[in-house]
Amino acid sequence: MGANINSISAQKALRALGANIKTARLKRRISINGLAERIGASKSTVMRLEKGDSGVSIGTLSMACLVLGELDRITNFFDVATDDTGLLLDRTALPKRIDSKRDVKNKKQVESQPTSVTEIDDDEGMGF
Repeated sequence: MGANINSISAQKALRALGANIKTARLKRRISINGLAERIGASKSTVMRLEKGDSGVSIGTLSMACLVLGELDRITNFFDVATDDTGLLLDRTALPKRIDSKRDVKNKKQVESQPTSVTEIDDDEGMGF
């Protein structure tokens, strides 16, 4: 018996995932018993996984992906580099403007400090 999933969209997504796992297993000519044995689960657990039961553990899912040669799909799931929503939220968190009063205060503190050899411009006009 799975967790109580109230979202119809989430239920459909789990059923689609289960159907995709079943199709991948069949394409690889692996029986339910064979997959169950390889992932260390029971036949009924594999059947529940393929039906999209929300109570099947993520560990069972990851082992099924490993056996089916698709573990990279879990590894790349919600990769921060491709998380468009997360990247957009980062962008919206940027300041709208820079406080010039704060910049003037910081500039005065920097000017009062002695310069080091590394701050002198090089031949190309670049200072580091």
